[in-house]
Amino acid sequence: MLEGGTLSQEQVQALSPIALAYVGDAVYELLVRCAYLFPSKKINAYHRLVVSQVRAEQQALWVEQLLPHLSRLEQDVLRRGRNAASRGPKRLNASTYQLATGFEALVGYLYLTDPARLADLLGYIDFSLPNHGPQKTHS
Repeated sequence: MLEGGTLSQEQVQALSPIALAYVGDAVYELLVRCAYLFPSKKINAYHRLVVSQVRAEQQALWVEQLLPHLSRLEQDVLRRGRNAASRGPKRLNASTYQLATGFEALVGYLYLTDPARLADLLGYIDFSLPNHGPQKTHS
């Protein structure tokens, strides 16, 4: 399913973090839509489930869950995406919007450079738990 683009590494490096987030937003929404295809539902149910996962608040929570699994390069892409984000919608605080933009930039970057790694990272996300944050584990 994840095949990525045909851009060279130089082309990907030339993209702004916002351009990466633009691609990542579309890729992430498509992946979430696919995750909820089964069992079959009415279209309104699909929509509610997808919206619950593509909201900035949920994406910011996923960042917290994924951070321990990110390489230094991936952390840098996330940071650059976060720092490039503007204020965002009034309903959100700036840090939530920035984390979500960083998440989308990371998704876009990995989609274009290493789709297998993207699939690996997204494997840490449990889409069966809509509107729930990361599961906390206690040591």
